[in-house]
Amino acid sequence: MIPSGTMKPPRGKLPLPVIITTICVLLFIAVLYAERLSFLNSSSIFKFKTCSRKHTKSKSNDKKEVFANASWIDDRFDFDPEECNAANGKWVFNSSLKPLYSDTSCPYIDRQFSCVKNGRNDSDYLHWEWQPEDCTLPPFNPELALKKLQGKRLLFVGDSLQRNQWESFVCMVQGIIPEKKKSMKRGRVHSVFKAKEYNATIEFYWAPFLVESNTDIRIIGDPKKRIIKVDQITERAKNWTEVDILVFNTYVWWMSGLRIKALWGSFANGEEGYEELDTQIAYNLGLRTWANWVDSTIDPNKTRVFFTTMSPTHTRSADWGNKDGVKCFNETKPIVKKNHWGSGSNKGMMGVVEKVVKKMKVPVTFINITQISEYRIDAHSSVYTETGGKLLTEEEKANPRNADCIHWCLPGVPDTWNQIFLTML
Repeated sequence: MIPSGTMKPPRGKLPLPVIITTICVLLFIAVLYAERLSFLNSSSIFKFKTCSRKHTKSKSNDKKEVFANASWIDDRFDFDPEECNAANGKWVFNSSLKPLYSDTSCPYIDRQFSCVKNGRNDSDYLHWEWQPEDCTLPPFNPELALKKLQGKRLLFVGDSLQRNQWESFVCMVQGIIPEKKKSMKRGRVHSVFKAKEYNATIEFYWAPFLVESNTDIRIIGDPKKRIIKVDQITERAKNWTEVDILVFNTYVWWMSGLRIKALWGSFANGEEGYEELDTQIAYNLGLRTWANWVDSTIDPNKTRVFFTTMSPTHTRSADWGNKDGVKCFNETKPIVKKNHWGSGSNKGMMGVVEKVVKKMKVPVTFINITQISEYRIDAHSSVYTETGGKLLTEEEKANPRNADCIHWCLPGVPDTWNQIFLTML
């Protein structure tokens, strides 16, 4: 029983102050939620990958596409180097594709790579473009590349295949630079291309083993006489400091097929004191010396470090089923077999690089060129090259044994390496 004098509020109705307070709280929560959504959409911290389909290319009579490595529905995303495996894909023939340069328009290409100048008449090898399966690889934009390099030094360090990549990069950007605003200084060991208005340099340093050897400067043709100083690097590496972007490689010079003559200490005692090691053991020792130098010398806040994986050689035609062939001689199309891997790419050596890099303090980004290059038996310098400083004669060109199936024509496959590299900068 309710005491007299006490009013009972009507059932089903809330007091006015409670209603007003509830409405205010709900409005406040709604405003906060809207602000949160706005923050998520605009904040650079939360960048979600878009799932829009790649724009379908319009068909035209003058454009022909042929798929070299299987077929799949073209449902790829915009390229993100952290999410897309660029090495997983296929070569697609695109007759409308035009290189950014030729070996006549770019004056910086060595005769070793100038295939068209040296008499190569077929041109299909220039019209294959790499298409990753999971994303679209943006074309190389020379203006973007130079803007990214503004005020910076980019240095490629390694062997002649690294020079192949360096010359490709230079040729891909130099065409948009006025003649008076660029320069090239070639040296036996160190070469520098300058883009003056961008205050940028694109450089190459010859160091085929990265560590020191008796064949660094004066090349010894006989591999049996080469000695690698696997614990020494500073004499070369002192020229690699104060650089903004470093790109290293080393592989093919280690692959002589012989045990490596490795030396500790001074070269003053000649060949005395060297020890013959299995290739992978010597390679591991040399790379650990390189890694220690990087970790002790490079400031990752100032310098980015890249490592270009091994460039495959195609010296055994049986690898791709051409039992009657000789090396890559007269090959005019890529290999079509998915995930083809030939004898010219040593997975054990690749494993050594991976293990060494994993233990490093300074981050090293791989430019993974091996699988995409494995397919391209058609794009080597072959017989359209020089040997001993002289171009091959017509008689020598007719001999498939003279084919260079290590280096690449320019323009050509190294342009795709740099296309991938640019997305990582």
